Amino acid sequence: MNQDDALKQLRHMARERAFGQRIGSDRLIQAGLDALIAGVDSPSLAMLAGLLRSEEPEAPELFDRVLEELGLGFHPPDDPREAKWAMAYWIAEQIADGSLDPPAGTHLIWTDIAYDLGFPEDLEPLVNCGHNLVGWEESWGVSVEELENEAIEAAKQFLSKRTPGESKG
Repeated sequence: MNQDDALKQLRHMARERAFGQRIGSDRLIQAGLDALIAGVDSPSLAMLAGLLRSEEPEAPELFDRVLEELGLGFHPPDDPREAKWAMAYWIAEQIADGSLDPPAGTHLIWTDIAYDLGFPEDLEPLVNCGHNLVGWEESWGVSVEELENEAIEAAKQFLSKRTPGESKG
């Protein structure tokens, strides 16, 4: 893992946590160790990477400190609807860049975001892709790979409609 990969991992974990996903202390410590080995420098990074099992409860606070020191801190919008939209953009970015499996990503958009937002029209193509990927049957005459490619294209189309200056996830 190089420095860019380590920073990307830290940035990703920051967003996961900001959007309410729980990340175990062991993963936070491992990310700190990966970053340290990759040459990332931060005053609190060595402390995070060096935590012992008995010190794991300190990991979340140290991880947050590392993020702030590296300028990687992320805070979703305070408004719940805006936070859901920010999460939708973040998930769509991951689908589009290949870092998130299209079935998993479209399912998250469908169940965790579109539902809460009242199924807005802008998310409809991604929700439809999610439906198709979950319900896919061989008898449809279309491969699951084709459906995944449709999901990737739907994610890219969704991202292309983002207005300039709109917050990135």
